[in-house]
Formats: sequence, structure tokens, C-alpha cells
Amino acid sequence: MTLTVGKNETSGDDGGEPELVVKCSVLGGFSESDEIRALIASLPEISENAATKEVATEKFLVIMDRYQEQPHLLDPHLEWMMNMLLDIARNEKSPPPLLHLGFKFLYIISKVRGYKIFMQLFPHEVVDVHPVLDLLSRQNPKDPEIWETRYMLLLWLSMTCLIPFDLSRLDGHLDSVSGQAREPTMDRILAIVKTYLTVTDSCRYAAAVLVSKFMTRPDVKKKHLADFLDWSLTTIMQADEKLMIDLVVMDGTLQSLVKTLVLTSCVRWFPAPTVLQCLDQKHLLESNHEMLRKLGVKLIQRLGLTFLKPRLAKWRYQRGSRSLAANLSMAQSTPGSETPGTPDVEMRDQEEDYDIPEEVETVIEQLLVGLKDTETIVRWSAAKGGACSCLTSGGRILEPARTFMCVALVPLILKALTYDEKRGACSVGSNVRDAACYVCWAFARAYEPPELTPFVSQIASALLITTVFDRSVNCRRAASAAFQENVGRQGTFPHGIDIVTTADYFAVGNISNCYLTISVYIASFPDYTQAMIDHLIAMKINHWNDEIRDLATKALHNLTPQAPEYMASVLPQLLQSTTSSDLHGRHGAILAFAEITHALYKLGADVNRPVTDVIPAGCLEGFKGIHKTVMCSLIEKMSLSKMPLKDDPVIEGWQWLIDDTLKSLHLMSSRTRDVVRDSAIGALAALCEEYYQVGPGQADPRIQDLLVSQYVAGLKSPEVLTRSSSALALGCLPKCMARTRLQQVLGGACVAGQKEVSFTEGRRDAVRAIAQLCVKVGVSAQGTPDSVICSGNIGQVYRPLLHSMGDYTTDSRGDVGSWVREAAMTSLMEVTLLVVSTAPELLAPDLVERMMCCIVQQAAEKIDRYRAHAGMVFLRLLHCSDPAVPHIHHREELLSIFPTGTTLNWNASSHAFPYITQLLGLEHYRYHTLLGLTVSVGGLTSSTVRFSSQSLFEHLKGIQQDSTALGHFGDALLKVFKDNLRHDRVSIPLLKMLDMILSNNCFEVFATQEDHPFCVDLLALCKEEIKRSMIPTQPIDPIKSCVDMPWSRWPPCSRFCGLIQFRGPVRKLVLSQLLVLLGHGLFAVRKETAGQMYEMLLTYDDVVDAEVLDEAMTLLSDTNWENDLATVRTFRNQLSDMLGVPRPQLVAKVTVRDSMP
Repeated sequence: MTLTVGKNETSGDDGGEPELVVKCSVLGGFSESDEIRALIASLPEISENAATKEVATEKFLVIMDRYQEQPHLLDPHLEWMMNMLLDIARNEKSPPPLLHLGFKFLYIISKVRGYKIFMQLFPHEVVDVHPVLDLLSRQNPKDPEIWETRYMLLLWLSMTCLIPFDLSRLDGHLDSVSGQAREPTMDRILAIVKTYLTVTDSCRYAAAVLVSKFMTRPDVKKKHLADFLDWSLTTIMQADEKLMIDLVVMDGTLQSLVKTLVLTSCVRWFPAPTVLQCLDQKHLLESNHEMLRKLGVKLIQRLGLTFLKPRLAKWRYQRGSRSLAANLSMAQSTPGSETPGTPDVEMRDQEEDYDIPEEVETVIEQLLVGLKDTETIVRWSAAKGGACSCLTSGGRILEPARTFMCVALVPLILKALTYDEKRGACSVGSNVRDAACYVCWAFARAYEPPELTPFVSQIASALLITTVFDRSVNCRRAASAAFQENVGRQGTFPHGIDIVTTADYFAVGNISNCYLTISVYIASFPDYTQAMIDHLIAMKINHWNDEIRDLATKALHNLTPQAPEYMASVLPQLLQSTTSSDLHGRHGAILAFAEITHALYKLGADVNRPVTDVIPAGCLEGFKGIHKTVMCSLIEKMSLSKMPLKDDPVIEGWQWLIDDTLKSLHLMSSRTRDVVRDSAIGALAALCEEYYQVGPGQADPRIQDLLVSQYVAGLKSPEVLTRSSSALALGCLPKCMARTRLQQVLGGACVAGQKEVSFTEGRRDAVRAIAQLCVKVGVSAQGTPDSVICSGNIGQVYRPLLHSMGDYTTDSRGDVGSWVREAAMTSLMEVTLLVVSTAPELLAPDLVERMMCCIVQQAAEKIDRYRAHAGMVFLRLLHCSDPAVPHIHHREELLSIFPTGTTLNWNASSHAFPYITQLLGLEHYRYHTLLGLTVSVGGLTSSTVRFSSQSLFEHLKGIQQDSTALGHFGDALLKVFKDNLRHDRVSIPLLKMLDMILSNNCFEVFATQEDHPFCVDLLALCKEEIKRSMIPTQPIDPIKSCVDMPWSRWPPCSRFCGLIQFRGPVRKLVLSQLLVLLGHGLFAVRKETAGQMYEMLLTYDDVVDAEVLDEAMTLLSDTNWENDLATVRTFRNQLSDMLGVPRPQLVAKVTVRDSMP
């Protein structure tokens, strides 16, 4: 489920304020069924290639993960998906990679839908037993790559155990043709069970499921249950918790016993006393591992149920009709009371007491110990076990007191449904609220409708309040389920069916959807309206969690149309709370007052009634007195509500509060700073729009000059947050305030957008402000630069935006310049689309070219989020057609690569880079595409490096026979290298990429030509790039230098070794550089160079004469390159002679003093 909550910035024709927009997108069905069918059908073709297999798996995962919240939508399609995948498994010709890929897809489906539902679809006929068993027997239990195959086969085998025939009938003659005895089917399954209960992966849980199905068969129970229990108990007793492998064994064994008892809890043949005694001796509840304690509690409570005789109180539950409508109609009539002589009464009178086994006392004692455990999962399991025991044996005890229990319990349950206590930085109470929902769910089954009728209104309202307003998703869903159960069984909850269909399990999963959408629907029924409003005001607007307070006040805004008179009556109460000593309550009361007032204004505006006629007398004067402590949201809402305060002194106070807030941001915590700033900016925009105009569209000159000058001056502040807030303030000014001051504002924003290391946020917000101002003032080709965007200032607008596309500032937070680049891309798109729609002639060809090239570069870079944003902007500009963006180079070629309507997942490297590399074939985009690809191919993220390099090599492979295209690529590569010499952000990844390109022989065409210009220039650039590292600026500490050396650049020997493939005199120059590195001052560089040269001589055997090849390789491998420099340089000189290269000579450094006469 996807929910979007935001503000609609599009004003209406009457200049109305922005409206709160809530959109809830719930999937309606399995829309990708055709795509999945084609993907599964293509598995035989893609299974042998690792890259395509990974892409297919990732694609399948992405599609399936969309249905995690609504897995039931897959139900109509599960059967055909399973059949297609099982056909692969049943085909004996399927190669192992295809087989495992098919089972991996099956596992992904079962993970989304749940194995309990999915495994029921496995075929489980007699003919399936031996094939599944044989296939599972061939698997290696310790292979981590194919665990999904084993997992699904275990589930399939567990379903085949449901066949109604004795498994011994499947054995036939146990003597094989060779005369050797074959193992019976039961023994084979039992051996598999024991093997997989002790593995370390998820197959252990599937094996436990297999045990529960296998051991409960009558034939297996008779022959093997006793032996299996002996093995299980022996395993548990002999296991040592201090050993990880023994923990795994105990976990699997306990899982199998628990799942077996779940299916056989009421069967008397299970040796419960023996198992209980074993667990008591093992002291599982004293274990240091919470999972073992949880399994111990679950097993003990299941054992306890076997000791109790079930007794169902006749008053507790009646099946009734299978029809919900019939149940509801029957609930309207008063059911007749039981009379003496009826079969139910006689049966109850004839029931006799029985003795409770002594083991029950041990079970209860262990469960009480579990209730005190420090882990929630253990306490929860113990509580559930105790409840099951009570329900099993306590029916007769509760019957006489059930009416009293209702009277006593309902007030406690209602209190528990809203229990939420703050402790430290978090709160407790979710477990209490969840348990209260469970009790309400049990009431529906425990009591007749007449017995609960006096409490229906309270319980229904409390459950619905928890359903929509609880902050825990588990509690909301539990309350929804309890309400649904009461609607179905009691039939007395008002409007139950209508509410159940809206507030279902999936709809309440998103808290914003609950507060802002579902609550409005429920409040439309008068039975619940006032209770919901009262709860929000009493419990939620003063909540310790600021997000809950915010949602609660917005919910009050949306609920106001349901009860406007009642909402107006609570305003005085909220006004009193604004001076409360509780900061949370004060904050929530102010927000609630603002939201309700704004909602009342909108209701009054519909009937031409001012808001002052709606709100109670005294409220207008009351909120004036709190303006110095009020939050900026109140100012915004009051301004939007058009309160009659023009020229009132309170407006000056509001403006002071906004300015003071923006100046004090550095004193606030980082968590609240952005929220407060955005609130202040919103208040400023509304205040200017409503109170600073002397006429329609005409600003007050005095206020206009004061505010514009103040915020432009703030753009030069030494405080980064002041710069940022000033930029945002300028951007939010209404059109009337920006006109006649546009040049001044743009000039200030351009200055703020200049690159300074410590003002990244200021540059980002200045870039945003430029676009916001342009959108507000509009475009006119013949206009004046001080009022609109025109030919006189179009360059002033685009210049800082394009300059910001090159912001790669980094600090301790990482690539913070990406914030500026993202804002610049968005602003370029907004401004360009605005200009194109009004005056496209303002866009010069060089401006459009630079803009598109910068966006292409960002679309080729390594950070997924910003690559996706750049891709979206690029396609938006390319596909704009009414009218089209002019002067886009290679438009037709681009549209052939990215046709209109293309849906490309730019976030996924595997999807994006095959498209991006196609731009290398377009002249105007080649350089910037390669520049962006360089940092991706030479980056650190493995998936990005893999897919970007694959796409690059595919492109180079396609132009191997086209020397012209290869030459153009080489020229672009050299230009990128030259333009970014000693610029680590590009040069280091470029050297990595160059190493990969040379290793893959991508320039083999050039290598056949002696002294090709490309290799000569490349060698010169490599020498220049490493020069800084080869000439230290201070004395070298060899050990520290080896640790601190930028190994992305060093050792450069791998790049030089790759250049050895080029023929001619350039090869001698390469060898000379390698020999210089063999005599480097750092031993790590010498060792790496020697290793690389050894591999080079193995690969390129024509580098040295055959007569001295072995001797040269022996010298490289046997020399200890960690020796002192004098020794190693002797061996280096010997190697120089073997290679026929002049020995490197030391060059004396020339200082300024030496050069003086």
C-alpha cells in the first residue's frame, strides 16, 4: 500500500490556499501476470548466464515484493506459476542451474504468500513421493548456494506425506536387481529429517514442518515415533549451549516437537510426561538464548494441553448459521433461554469432575516463570499458553459469573485500549493494547448478544479509536480484527459492515491513511463522531510523539466538517491549553487551534460567512496574547483563514516571530530544525500574501523593500543556516513581493549559489529559490528584467543553475554537493519547461546543449538516487512536446533510444547503464557520458561497477571493427583524463577503469599499430598523473607511507603493464617506467610492481627475448624486494639489461639557490 500526504501547491481560480491532499494507492490485482509468465518461460535460456540470471531474479523479486502487503492478490495465479516452475523440476533434462533457479523462484513466491498457504498447492499423489525423495537425496545439505532448492523440496515432501496409503506399500520388493537390499521409504524420510534438523540454514524450519506431517501418520507413528522421540530427547540432553552447532541442533529438534504437538495436542498417545521430565531437567527456561526459552515455553504449554480434558462451556460459543446475513438477522430477535430438560442442560448436569494430573502444576509453574522473562517473545508465548489452558479447562468456572465479569472487565478493557506510558525516549503499552484487543475479540465468541448490548457503544467506539488512532500497526490491525469479529458474531455494532469493508487489515497498515482518510469516513456516522474528536483532544494532541501530535491536529482539521458546532465549542478549551506547563500539550493545542480555525473558515467561506461568526467570542483576542510562544503553523493557518487583522499590531509581532525563528535555527537540534524552518517559511508566505498587499497584486512598498533587503543581506551571512533560510524566504515570497525587485533577488541568489565549502545547504536552497521565483514572476520575451524572466536576465538565471551542476563538495557527511546538484536539476527542468511554454525563443542553442550534457553526466554517475533523478529530468525534457524543447542535439537518435512512454528503472544499475552507454555513440553527449561513467565503472559499489563496466565493454565490443568510432571514444577518454589530471574524484576511478579496459584488450586495434598516437598520449597522461605521488613533499616514513598510500592510484604498475600491449618504441618507454617503479622508495610499490611484471611477461611473451625470458622471470620472483634500495636497484639494473632498456638514472634535484649565479 502506498500513501502520499502533501500539499497541493496549485491555487484555485479564486486564489485560495493550498489544500491537504491524501492519496492512497491500493493494488487491485496481479497486474504483472503476463510479465511473470514470460519471465518464467525464459528461464531455460537465461539460466546458464550468471548476469542474465541475476537480472531475472532481481526483476522477479521487485515484482513480488510489491505484494508483501497484499499477498492474497496472488492467489488466483499461484497454481499456474507453481506448475510452470515444477515442470522444470520434473524434467530430467533440466541442468542443475536451471533446476535451482526454478526452486529459487518458488521460494520467493512462498516467502511473499506464506509457506502455509503456498505448500498446499504442491502435488501430493503417490507418484510424487519417490521423485521428490530422490531429488532431495541428491542435494548437498551443506551447499549454501542452493538452500532454496532444499527448502522447497522439504515442503513438497511434507505434502506428499499426506497420502492416505501406508508408506510401506510404496517399497515393493526391497531387493534390488543387484541383490542388495534397498532402504524403505519411511527410513529414507526419517534419515532426511534427522539430517536437515541439524543444518544451519532455513531448511531446518522446513524440516520441522516435514516432521509434523510425517510423524503424525498412523503407520509412521506406530513404527518410528518412539525411536524419533528417543533421538530427539537424547539430542536435547546431550547438547551444549556454549557450542553454536549444538544450539542449532537444539533449535531444530525443539521446532520439530512443537510443530508435531500442534497437530496432535489432544491425542493421548503422546508420551507427554517423559518429554516434560526431560525439559525440566534441561532447564531450558534458564538458557541464555531467548529462542531456546521461547521454544521451551511453547513446547511446555503444548504438553500441558495434553494433560487437560477439554471442557467447552455451552454458553460460550454457538456455530449458528454459515451466512453472515442470517446471523445478523437472528441477532435482532431475543434468543430464548435454556429450559430444564433440554439436551444441553442434561449433558451439563451429567458432567463429572476429574482429577487434574500432577504434571499440570509443573506446566503452570514453568509458564509463570516464562511470564517473567526479559524477552517479549517468551512472555507472549507463556501468556498464550496460559490462556489456552484456561480456555480448555475453565469454561464451567466462568459461566456463573459471566455477567459480573462483563461489568467488571469492560471499564478495564476500555482503559487498556488507550494505555500508552512514556518511559525515557520510548513508551510502553503496545502489548497491553494488543492484549485488550484480543480480549474484545474473545468477547464476541464468549457472550451472547443480549449480554453485551449494554456495552456495545463503549466497546465499538474504543475499538474504532484504536483501529485508526493507535501508533502501533499491530494494535491497529488487532483492533480491526476484533471489531470485525464482533460485527460478525454479535451483529449489534452500529454500521459494522460498512466500517469493516473500509477499515480492513490492509487499509489500517498506513498510519497517515488511518488518521487522515479512514477516520473521516468513520466519523461520518454520528455514533462515533464525538468520541473520536474527544479522544484526539484528550489523548493525542498532547502525545509525547511529535508525529502523532501533527497527525492528530490534521485529523481534527479533516473531521471539522462532520461536527462544526462541536469543534467550535472546543476552541476555548484548546485556548486554555496553549498556556499549559506541558510543552507537548501546549504545542498540540496551538496546532489544533490553528487547524480547526482554518477548517471552520473554509466551511464559512462556502456560505459567505466570516470565520469570526463561527468561532466563539473571545477566541480572537485570546490567541493574540500567545503570539510570542505560538508556533509558526498558527500564523500560517490564521493567514490562510483571512482573519481580519490587517494593520493590527499583532502582524508586526508575527513577523518578528518568523524572523527570530529563522535566525535561531542554529540553536535547535538537527532533528527539529528542518520542521521548524519549513513551518516558518510557510507562515511567511501566507502572511505576505494576506497582509502585505495594498491592492490586488500590489505589495506594500515599505514592507517589500524591508523584507527583500533583509533576506538578500542574509544570503551573505557567515552562518550557513541563516543563508539557507534567507534563500528559502526569498523563494517563498509571493509574486507581488518579487516584482520590481527581481534583479536584486536574483543577484543575491546567484551570490549565495557560488561554491563555498561550508555553505552547501545555502547553495542548495539558493538554487531552489531561483526556480521558485521564476515560476512566480513568469516569462515574457519583451518584459523588463526587474519584473519577469526575459532576454535581459535569462542568462543570469541559467548561469548559477548550470554552475551548480558541477558541485561535488564533500565533507564528513559524504557527497553533500549532491544536494546542490539535485536541486539544480529540478530547477533547470522547472525553469526550462516554463520558458518553453511561453517564450522558447529565449533558449540559446549553447545553453540547451550545456544543460542536456550536464544532465546526461549525472544520469551516468554512481549514486542511484541522483542517477534516477537525472534520468527523470532528462526524459521529461526530451519528451516535452507541447511545445518541444528547442535545440536538443541528436533528438531523433535520443527518441529511438528512449521512446516516448519509456518506463526505465534508473535506480537499478542493471536497467539503466545499457541505455546510458548508447549515448557514447552520439558526438555531443560522448564526453559527458564518459565522464559520468568513469566514476561509476571505477567506483566502490560492486553492483554499480559490475553493470556499468559490462555495459561499457558491450559498447566497446560493438565498435571494435569501426576504427573511426573507436578513435572518437579514445579521444574522449584522453580528454576526460587531461581535464581531470590530479583531480582525485575523477582521476582515481579513471585509472581503475583504464586498467579494466586495457585488461579486456578493448584497444586491440590500436595495439597492432606501432606508436599509435592514443597509446603515446595515454602514457604521457599516466606519467603526469602519478608524478605527484612519486615526488614526496616531506621525508618518507616507509611503514606509514605504505599504510596511507592512495592505493587506487598506487601502484601504477598495473596501468603501465596494460600499456605494454602497444607495439613500437612506446613499449620501451613503458618498460622504463616499470623499472623506475622497481627502484621506488616504498617496498610495497616494488613488490607489487615485480608481481605485475611477472604476470606481464607470462601474458606477453614477445616483450623479452626467449633466451633470457626464464632468467628475467626468475629474477622477478626470487628477489626479495623488501631489501634496502642499494641491493634491489642492483637487481633492477640486471633486469634492465635483460630487457634491453637503459638503466634508470637518479636525477639531482635543482633548487632555487642552486640556480642562482
